[in-house]
Parts: sequence; structure tokens; C-alpha cells
Amino acid sequence: MSHSSSGAAAPPAAPARRTPTLAGEMLAEFAGTAILILFGVGVVAQVVAGQNGGDDAIHWSWGLGVTFGVYVAGRTTGAHLNPAVSIALAVFKGFPWKKVVPYVVAQFLGAFVAAGIVRWIYADAIDTVDAGTTSATQGIFSTLPGEGISISTAFWDQIVGTAILVFLIFAITEARATPPAANLAPFIIGLVVVGIGMAWGSNAGYAINPARDFGPRLLSYVTGYEDAMRTPAGDFYFWVPIVAPIIGGVIGGGLYKILVERHLPEPDPVTGLEPQPEGRVPADD
Repeated sequence: MSHSSSGAAAPPAAPARRTPTLAGEMLAEFAGTAILILFGVGVVAQVVAGQNGGDDAIHWSWGLGVTFGVYVAGRTTGAHLNPAVSIALAVFKGFPWKKVVPYVVAQFLGAFVAAGIVRWIYADAIDTVDAGTTSATQGIFSTLPGEGISISTAFWDQIVGTAILVFLIFAITEARATPPAANLAPFIIGLVVVGIGMAWGSNAGYAINPARDFGPRLLSYVTGYEDAMRTPAGDFYFWVPIVAPIIGGVIGGGLYKILVERHLPEPDPVTGLEPQPEGRVPADD
């Protein structure tokens, strides 16, 4: 047996960096989306069935759900938590297309399971206010157009809301721009959702996420809400919060690429610092 001349033991080898498997990534997306729904659908159940709180509570709890969901899955997957985000990232940011369907499946399952937990825990309260499981409490689980709002208006509303969401996600996470420091990006993205809810929530409930809407909608359908796929007027509506957010996400991502990303300054190859033109607020302290 050989020894070093100093007699000191060799330092322990650094542990190998673990690369997440696709199954691990799907579990992270499942868990992150489930957290989002537990806070989001949970708060609507509290307001509607528990008759405790109002619109502000709904907006803030959805935003917090996004924040916590991103913290859960962010290290593993970047925390898409939304098929519209996954598709936009595949179109514009090089996310592998072969992972889109597995991520979307995980997101839908996370939303479905979390909505089941809410349905179970709030079952007594729902039965108290709406024993017939009608549209009076269907809004706990999925979105509907507001009173007097046409399906076409709701469709365009979801395109605009999701375009705003993806545009701002791209802006917040762009390393060459001014991304939030100290791991604050999840909190800022949560604030984006709060803002969208406050500014764009009345027309169609700001689903802006196909998994967030269809997972709980399907859960409600199989647990007694026979008209969950329709509006109170009887029109099929479930497709609107699926199709429109996907279109809106691609539009939002494309607009960010055209209007902002392509014009961002490149860092100096030697120093890594960006040029700071006169009149510009410095990006770095």
C-alpha cells in the first residue's frame, strides 16, 4: 500500500452531479403543479363554499401557489407547471419537443390529483351550499365566462392573458436582461399571476393554463358535476382554456423575442460585462 509523503489522507471525492431523469422531471412537474392547485383551487373553495374571503384572497393565493410551485420544481425542470409555457419554451427556447408531452401529462395529473384533495376536504362545505353540484360551485374547479361574456370574448381574453404571462416569464428569466437576484424569480412570477388576476380576471377567470383548468374540470366531472364541460347556457366551453392559452403563450413568447430579446446587448467576451450606454439605468451595482 502506498502513502503520500505527508501521510495525510486523500480528500474525499466530490459527489457526482446528479442529472434528473425524465421520470424525475415529471415528478417535479407533478408536484409543482399540485402545489399550485392546492393553493389556487383551495382558496376558491374557501371563498365559494366556505363563504370566507373574496376576490383579493383568490388573486393572492393563486399567485402564492405559483410562487411555491416554482420553488418546488424550479431546480429540476425550471418549473413550467403549464402546458402553454412548455410549448412556448419548445418553440423559442430550445426545450426538447420530445419532453413536451410527458411534461404536459405530469402537469395535468398534478392538477387532477390536487383538485381531488380539495374536492374531498371541502365536500361538506360544497354540499351545504350546493347539494346539486351545479354551476353555482363549478367555478371552484374550473373557469367559466362571466355574466354577459361571449365565448369568443373569453377565447380572446385567454389569448391576451397567457401572452402577458409568457412574455413576462421570458423577461424575468432572461439572463441578459435584468433578472431578479437572490432566487426571487418565483416570487416575481407569482406577482405576475396576481396582477393578471386583478387586471384580467373578470371576463373568463384567468385560467391562462390548460392543466390548471382541465385537470380540476375533469375531476369535478367525475365527482358529480355533470355539466362541467359546458357553460350554464349549455355551450361546450372546456376547450377554450386549453386552446386559447397555447395560442397566447406562443404569441407572448414570439413578441418577447421580436421586441426585446433580439435587441439585448451582448456581454463583453473578456470581462463578461455589458456596455452601459448613457442614460441607461445600470443593470449591475
